[in-house]
Amino acid sequence: MKITILGSGSSGGVPLIGCQCAVCQSNDPKNKRTRVSLLIEINGINLLVDTSPDLRQQALRHDIRRIDAVLYTHDHADHTNGIDDLRSFNYLSGNVLPIYGTQKTLAGIAQRFPYVFGPKPENAWYRPALSAHPLPDAQLHEFTIKNIPITMFRQGHGGHGESTGYRIGNFAYSTDTDKLSETAFSELSGLDVWIVDCLRYTHSPSHSNLDNTLKWIERAKPRKAILTHMAHDFDYKTLLAELPAGILPGFDGMIIEL
Repeated sequence: MKITILGSGSSGGVPLIGCQCAVCQSNDPKNKRTRVSLLIEINGINLLVDTSPDLRQQALRHDIRRIDAVLYTHDHADHTNGIDDLRSFNYLSGNVLPIYGTQKTLAGIAQRFPYVFGPKPENAWYRPALSAHPLPDAQLHEFTIKNIPITMFRQGHGGHGESTGYRIGNFAYSTDTDKLSETAFSELSGLDVWIVDCLRYTHSPSHSNLDNTLKWIERAKPRKAILTHMAHDFDYKTLLAELPAGILPGFDGMIIEL
């Protein structure tokens, strides 16, 4: 399994428009963060997690030419607004592209982007052609995509909001969360790599902060933990020096091989 962090930034990206802070003005490429997205390559299958508004840029950067399915964590704009760029993958494959997410997530996508569902149009550049595969409203659910076993688990995401975490083998992905249940932690044991939400140093009403994420990592004890969905509060080199062994800040283009 090969995992590529396509985007590691918060909803506004880094640099933020108009911001003059040291991180936003930094020349360090690891402080240039597009909106979060992930590519998982396993057994010749390419799984995309979320369609960031920066999907086109990310796909060009990594020469992505095929997507076999998309997993959605939730329907917020920074995770869905690149959905139109999926039409490129329809064009390249000649096929309708399956997307997976909770019923609530897919309903939100259908409400905002109703034109993306249905058969592939004769002009493949006209619109995406997607097929919805809703996952049950459950705390935990196992399913397969092209014979790849995947486990989804629910995560809290501010107030009454939710997002979906995914585990494949000994890898798990937990972006956009500030609360993890006992059920979620049951799926987070025995991991080789956990990519996990960490917005900033201070409290957030809908994301985990550094202190909280470090407590989660200490509990789950993955062999390696990688932070994602990071705002401009974090300078890459400064944060790297602050983190315990086995924990790394993510960055756009980071590749993990298992």
